[in-house]
Amino acid sequence: MTGFADGARPGGPGRAVVVVALRPELREQLFTADAWQRLSRLADPVLVERPDDRSALADALTGADILVTGWGTARLDAELLAAAPRLELLAHTGGAVSPYATRAVFDRGVRVTQAGGAMARPVAEVALAFTLALLHRIHRFDHALRGGVPWAEAGRMPERHQILGCPIGVIGASRTGRAYIGLVRALGAEVTVADPCLGAADAAALGVRVAGLDEVLAASRITAVHAPALAETRHLLGARELALLPDGAGLVNTARSWLVDEDALLAELRSGRIDAALDVYDAEPLPTEHPLRALPNVLLTPHQAAATVEGRHALGDSTVAEIERHLGGRELLHEVGRDALARVE
Repeated sequence: MTGFADGARPGGPGRAVVVVALRPELREQLFTADAWQRLSRLADPVLVERPDDRSALADALTGADILVTGWGTARLDAELLAAAPRLELLAHTGGAVSPYATRAVFDRGVRVTQAGGAMARPVAEVALAFTLALLHRIHRFDHALRGGVPWAEAGRMPERHQILGCPIGVIGASRTGRAYIGLVRALGAEVTVADPCLGAADAAALGVRVAGLDEVLAASRITAVHAPALAETRHLLGARELALLPDGAGLVNTARSWLVDEDALLAELRSGRIDAALDVYDAEPLPTEHPLRALPNVLLTPHQAAATVEGRHALGDSTVAEIERHLGGRELLHEVGRDALARVE
């Protein structure tokens, strides 16, 4: 379905047209009433409620100046772009733009912005929750008690630790990685980061030490993965790297399963040597018969780390703010270039 938000045909004198290609339920989750009013004051919204319908999207794009994309929006390839002669801006309501933009978008000079920074805090909070759960073996206690293990036996778990003074390793000083660093350091953790792009000045500002990947893995009680999913980071943590984790250590992954060899991780987890807390998987939805579901030393969530009410609203607010900057001729705060297409989703 395609429609005009206020029932009137858009594109009045001096008014930009913004095509919002989002499923209705997602649009409602992202845009508060206040954010939608702000957007409607800035431009005339056109709604595409089946954003994967290329024909409906092409019809809407005919008069569009701005396109708002989100999960499920059809990729803006050369064919769709040809239907959008006026398009100036693609404003993505999530992080990685590679599933929605193509080289043709950048070749045409269409600007691209994204709202991924708004996801950093909720994902970092989940990574913190995972960290605390692994340190205190909460997932193991829960599994034992729900599984009918006798009380005394359920209490005999591996050693537990507090986060104060805990050696924590962070792989990737991304926006989410930095948000996580701030949270765990506030609770007294001692953080070491593996990131070839993190310079001495930034490390000092974050209050962390920089080391190579092998050292971070070998010296950390908890290792949290926050690296980008690029071609060169595919299975950054394989069997060799996972074997470096100390006995009793925990691995937190709220980033992408792309970064960890899932088969190698499963082998380590089956041995009981380490624990893990995961929000991302090679197969999503995670099959009901997947062996990860049965392991007592694994904490699982269904790829929902960023999906807080406040986080979704922050994505919508960020998108509207970028549209406002674009229409006002001001610098975009979250613009990305064609190099963003290298990020794997």
